Amino acid sequence: MAEPIEPVSYRDVTLTDYLGAGLAHVGFALLRLLPFAAASNAGGFLARTIGPLLGKSNVARKNLKAAFPELSDIKIEALVRECWDTLGRAAFEFPLMDRLLLEPDRARVEIEGREHLDAALNSGKPLLFFGAHLGSWELMPVSAALLGFTCHIFYRAPNNPLLLKLFTSRKAQGELIPKGARGAKRAFALLKKGENLGILVDQKLNDGIAVPFFGRDAMTSTVLAEFALRFDAPMIPIRCTRLPGVRFKLSYGPPLEIHKTDDRKADVKTIMTAVNAMMESWIRENPGQWLWLHNRWPD
Repeated sequence: MAEPIEPVSYRDVTLTDYLGAGLAHVGFALLRLLPFAAASNAGGFLARTIGPLLGKSNVARKNLKAAFPELSDIKIEALVRECWDTLGRAAFEFPLMDRLLLEPDRARVEIEGREHLDAALNSGKPLLFFGAHLGSWELMPVSAALLGFTCHIFYRAPNNPLLLKLFTSRKAQGELIPKGARGAKRAFALLKKGENLGILVDQKLNDGIAVPFFGRDAMTSTVLAEFALRFDAPMIPIRCTRLPGVRFKLSYGPPLEIHKTDDRKADVKTIMTAVNAMMESWIRENPGQWLWLHNRWPD
């Protein structure tokens, strides 16, 4: 059976990588000196002040105008700032996420839908938790430790190879599984043993399938649906919402219903269409808390 996968880099290290890694380690150390709220507020302020001036913001403006054609330019700009605020807070909170496991910062996390989680955990089946880059997505791996259950999480390796161990040393109640063929093999082995898996499903995947998302086709990973069908694993939605006062709400929903047919390909498309529709409904409620900065849709 496949063994846990140690973090590995996929390219050679450059001089720029050394400089970036040095700054990151210093930044992590300095942020660890701050209270949680102070670090979050500093990250939000810097990002929403500088971010809208960067060229990357044009991607967000384009995406927001396509998704919400009824909004004025003023409202679009407000959402761009809020998007950057969300990203900045997430970045500065990352080194401090372990503090949310202990008081007094544990009180920052509100749990909703615990009954859905408990029912799923008592089902005796492997579970597939799915969510989006919404609110504080780095809280989702921590939530398993917070609530006392095991969940293995897919992660995307940072572009800088020297940051790999820094970014995978986070608190988690389970393995961190790199995306890709090796990671998929490891995830398959864990699900076969009855273990739980967590997946963020809102990223673009060039070798996925086209599924509607905000009225346009978006290339979408099928791994969630494939695993659910293969292992008869309940798919549990988990949503993180930022609240005023540097607080968070983690919401667990009931399992997504599956109606299997004899056409597996069609079943996969049906499941991922339902998943994208759920993600879209969450984002529409709090559009400024989602990452509009990446090119989710092809031209």
